[in-house]
Amino acid sequence: MNAEPPTPRSGESDLFAAGRVAPGPTLPPPVENPVWNGWDVLLIAGLTVVSMVVFQLAVLWAAHWLWYPQESLTDVSKRPILLIASQFLIYIPVAACMVALVEGKYHVRFWQAIRWNWPRLEWRLLALGAAMFFVLGLLQSLLPMPKDTPFEHLFDRPRDAYLLSIIAVTLGPLMEELFFRGFMYPVLARRMGVVWGVVLTALPFGLIHLPQYGWAWGAALVIFLVGVVCGVVRAVMGSVGASFLVHAGFNGTQMLIAVVMTQGFRHIPKGVALFCLR
Repeated sequence: MNAEPPTPRSGESDLFAAGRVAPGPTLPPPVENPVWNGWDVLLIAGLTVVSMVVFQLAVLWAAHWLWYPQESLTDVSKRPILLIASQFLIYIPVAACMVALVEGKYHVRFWQAIRWNWPRLEWRLLALGAAMFFVLGLLQSLLPMPKDTPFEHLFDRPRDAYLLSIIAVTLGPLMEELFFRGFMYPVLARRMGVVWGVVLTALPFGLIHLPQYGWAWGAALVIFLVGVVCGVVRAVMGSVGASFLVHAGFNGTQMLIAVVMTQGFRHIPKGVALFCLR
């Protein structure tokens, strides 16, 4: 007696039921699936480094030749306004490269591909950034912190301090979040998973700020933790816009407190470390 073919289970296609194709395990889609790859991320990082060298030297020589011919290059390089100007100029080719890479090479809309996804809980995310500042402030009090850092000298003049504060809550966190949580995180998360994606994105995020804080490991740890929180927000909400708001909330809280405590950046006590993540 011939055995009857098995009755297909609910949900199986006729092709499977007929026995012509054996059903296999269904793999879940990757947690992140960006159109770019790790080489593209390295390209952006390399362009950033080259832009930093080129524009800082160009601004330095231009300022020495046009405005400060009587000063040495070393003295001119210590003027914060020049660093702020070069920082702004660096953002231009890097941002252009990001957009050209996504829209020119992969033909995908930039903000959609980067998963900007502006959230509805704007004020709550800003508040999270502010709360993170106070919590990490407690940790900061337990860690060895530098008494004097190169970054703090950028606030010696009120004009420079206000300009830097504006960058610190706008272009600075925007560009850093686009690169670290927009470009780098999804590539790492696709290959290694969400946890390693968050950690390995936060690590270079903390390390690149070391020079401006005198290479102090305590400062790097604080910034690393900021990167972890921003990465978790990006992973959970699927939004670079959300991590940007947390980042801006952290910086903005510090700048607001600094303005009040220093009476408009007119007096910054020594030993008060500023951890603005520009």
